[in-house]
Amino acid sequence: MAYPTSVNSQITDSVTQANVKVLGDSPAIAMGNLYQATAQALANAAHNATTAQQQTNITAQAATTMGVALLYSLDTASTGIATEKILNS
Repeated sequence: MAYPTSVNSQITDSVTQANVKVLGDSPAIAMGNLYQATAQALANAAHNATTAQQQTNITAQAATTMGVALLYSLDTASTGIATEKILNS
């Protein structure tokens, strides 16, 4: 029971109970915020990993295309050089 004051005891009790509720909810809210921040960080990490993998695949595809183009051009160049030697002899 609350001590007698110039304020109605029902008011002081209700304020005290409201403060207790806020203090009681604080750990749950803090953990909720922690879980939310952790989930956001993990989602960003997964997104960044996916983007990096896509960019690596694009680079590898470009390198492969250039390599194949070089291989095809070597045959054409050697044929052209041989033909030039035949024609100039």
